[in-house]
Amino acid sequence: MVQKYKIDRVADIKERLEDAKAIVLIDYKGINIAEVDNLRNRFRQAKVDYFVTKNTFIKIALNDLGITDFDSYLTGPTALAICKVDEVAPARELAKFRKDVMEEKEFPSFKCGLIDNQLMSTEELEALAILPSKEELLARMLAGFNAPVTGFVGVLQGIIRKFVYVVDAIAKNQEN
Repeated sequence: MVQKYKIDRVADIKERLEDAKAIVLIDYKGINIAEVDNLRNRFRQAKVDYFVTKNTFIKIALNDLGITDFDSYLTGPTALAICKVDEVAPARELAKFRKDVMEEKEFPSFKCGLIDNQLMSTEELEALAILPSKEELLARMLAGFNAPVTGFVGVLQGIIRKFVYVVDAIAKNQEN
């Protein structure tokens, strides 16, 4: 007979996974408790739900939601990073953590990810992690839209300024 806490644990995982924009499996071996706390804090600030649980519970919860792509990756130590806000946040935060704290070590590492219902390999997650944030991309786009208008205003100001200089020079010339 299945114990109630196991059923409750799977239900909790399913609830956390529902409506997720990004689900990333992470191999967390090789990091100590202080580093795990640091990683959890980074994920929390980025609105990423990060937790460790049994692979069997993860598999059952994912399969109940119709996601079977992860079954072969659920071996060894596995942590889940789930984000319902930003698709890139889990990958970006783990990459930043490895760069800042782990000094470019190979752990913790990506196993795989599901971003907008597309299975992503370790290499694809690494590439995704180095992309700028959504806000930064929007700012660049708006700056690109704003550049022609800003340039046009600058040209108009230059023409008006030169006209004022010419009128001022003519006025000074006629006074003499």
